[in-house]
Amino acid sequence: MRLLLDAHLSHRFIATPLRSHGHDVMSLQEEPALDGLRDDEVLALATSERRIVVTRNSRDFAPLARTWMEAGRDHGGCILIWSYRHDEYADIVTGVERLLARMPRQQDWRNLVLSI
Repeated sequence: MRLLLDAHLSHRFIATPLRSHGHDVMSLQEEPALDGLRDDEVLALATSERRIVVTRNSRDFAPLARTWMEAGRDHGGCILIWSYRHDEYADIVTGVERLLARMPRQQDWRNLVLSI
């Protein structure tokens, strides 16, 4: 699965395990040129790259995804992390993996927003 980890998610403790499970993970932490992107730019980047956004910034991404939907704009999907602190790495990875197992085809994530 193609994922984009938002800047506040650890590339070392989240991206690396997801990659070891076979996912194609782009981590904003690992991309200095992408530092400081606004949320709408992150969603646009993920959309252009055909990736699912994974973020703890649920308070901003939930309404952003709704705004895109209301405007008729497609996106590649979002996984919103509500339940875990930023340092609960194993739980975040497990939660993401669980959602991806439920929806294992990239195209099924189009415009979908799910949370863990």
